Amino acid sequence: MKTKFQIKRVYEKAENSDGYRVLVDRVWPRGMTKEAANIDVWFKELAPSTELRKWFGHDPNRWLEFEKRYQDELKKNEFLVAFLAEIKSKQLVTLVYSAKDELHNQALVLQSFLQHH
Repeated sequence: MKTKFQIKRVYEKAENSDGYRVLVDRVWPRGMTKEAANIDVWFKELAPSTELRKWFGHDPNRWLEFEKRYQDELKKNEFLVAFLAEIKSKQLVTLVYSAKDELHNQALVLQSFLQHH
């Protein structure tokens, strides 16, 4: 069984159709309670490093370089094995993130990475 990945902002209402909800931000989402976030697990170790996150600053002009650097980090991420073990029996995993920009965020990069590796 191959796990399917989708992404969703943490500020959107959680639904049963989300499957297993994984928060993939390094920092807890601003103004969000644990109940409202309704996540199954928080894997902050999968998020971009603090240095990379600050360098990117959600600047669309840095997007392509951010994608490359974040994928390089993921390839070396020791927590990836633990994450894959955590989700191995899940059919659907929703990668939950807090960024406002729905076209330039780490969840998109992580989703692509997981689907191709």
